[in-house]
Amino acid sequence: MAREHGGGSPKPHHHTEPKRKRLSYIFGISTLCVLFYTLGAWQGKPPIVANKLQNQNNNNNSNKIECTNSNISPENHQSSSSESSTTLDFESHHHIEMNETENETATLSTKEFPPCNMSYSEYTPCQDPRRGRKFDRYMLKYRERHCPVKQELMQCLIPPPPKYKTPFKWPQSRDYAWYDNIPHKELSIEKAIQNWIQVEGDRFRFPGGGTMFPRGC
Repeated sequence: MAREHGGGSPKPHHHTEPKRKRLSYIFGISTLCVLFYTLGAWQGKPPIVANKLQNQNNNNNSNKIECTNSNISPENHQSSSSESSTTLDFESHHHIEMNETENETATLSTKEFPPCNMSYSEYTPCQDPRRGRKFDRYMLKYRERHCPVKQELMQCLIPPPPKYKTPFKWPQSRDYAWYDNIPHKELSIEKAIQNWIQVEGDRFRFPGGGTMFPRGC
């Protein structure tokens, strides 16, 4: 006959034993880790008492050395005093003398450039449309930057526009620019729908909120 259990199902003892073994292993490994960590930290840290004794010994040795300085021979004392009394020379000992003719040639070599004609007030060397027309139109290469070669460089200063004004300071320059500094309304007409730039009296305004610059230019 089967053995009856009174009052409920039997407890599975074979499941609790491995759990206890795992817990005991974990506890033992953790205690060993903590023990080794404390030992390593204790060995790596120098004792405070030894440092104090070493500092005291160093102080005593320095005091002894100061006392024994009086017993130095007079010859050594004279040599040390002579070394300390020598002055260091910081003056330069290398000079290059220039003749008056060399000075005159140096002054003559500085060249002053005259101002260019007012027709060049909007001249940009690498973005000159008259020079750009000479290049190939394939793939719009004529619209790329084409900086002049050395033989094509201008030997004069580009003048500002006739009614040039001092630009606005930041942060006002983010929203405004003088019309006299850039006297062209083409962009405000072509891009009026996109709201890039607007002409307001004697200045340009960059309102923002358009398709490409929603927060302003």
